[in-house]
Amino acid sequence: MDMSLVSSALAMQAAGTQGQIATTILKSNADAEKSAVLTLLGAAQQSSQANLAAGVGGQVDIAA
Repeated sequence: MDMSLVSSALAMQAAGTQGQIATTILKSNADAEKSAVLTLLGAAQQSSQANLAAGVGGQVDIAA
């Protein structure tokens, strides 16, 4: 077998491995960003009711 074919096959295999690693890192970063956004949104929802009096924001009677 020609050595150029062997080296080409090894280079393609290395590129495929690098692509898989890059995809894994990108997914991990996206998951971290999603977690950060959900944390910030959750904190905003909780803090928006922090200044309300007791009982405000509970059940609302819309039949009237």
